[in-house]
Amino acid sequence: MSIQIGQALPDVPLAAVDGDQRETGRSSDLFAGRRVVLFAVPGAFTPTCSEKHLPGFIALHEAFRERGFEVYCLSVNDAFVMQAWAAAQGVPPGLKMLADGNGEFTRALGLELDGSAYGMGLRARRFALAAEDGVVTALAIEAPGEFRVSSAEAMLETVGG
Repeated sequence: MSIQIGQALPDVPLAAVDGDQRETGRSSDLFAGRRVVLFAVPGAFTPTCSEKHLPGFIALHEAFRERGFEVYCLSVNDAFVMQAWAAAQGVPPGLKMLADGNGEFTRALGLELDGSAYGMGLRARRFALAAEDGVVTALAIEAPGEFRVSSAEAMLETVGG
C-alpha cells in the first residue's frame, strides 16, 4: 500500500544534492517545517526523466518558489549520479536532487517499481507529491508508462497554479 494524503513521510536516510553540495541526513529533516513538491523518476539520465520530467520542474522552479514551495527530485540512484545529472541538466540552485541509493525511502512510501526486466533493479515509480511539514497534502502517481499527473504543470495546478 502506498503512502496516502494526510500521512507523514517516512523517516529514513537520504542524500541531498544542491549544486556542488552533497549532504547525507534524514528525510524528516529535509521536509520539517517546509512546503515541498517532491517528484520521483525511475532513473537519472533515462529518456522521459531527462527530456520531460526534470526539465519541466526546472522551467517552473521559480513558479513553485513564488507559491512558497521548495522542489525536490528523487531517484533510486547514488548521490554522485544525481549530482552529475543535475549538472548535465542545468538544475538551478535550490532544486534539490535526492539520492535514495538503497531505495529505502521509495520502499517506505510503497512506491517502488521492479525494473529488473530492464536491468534497472528496484526503482521509484513516477510520481509527485506535495507535503507540508512532512505530511502529504497531494499525491499523483502515474500509471505504468504514463507521464501526465506528475508533471510540473500538473503539480503547479494542484498546489495553486
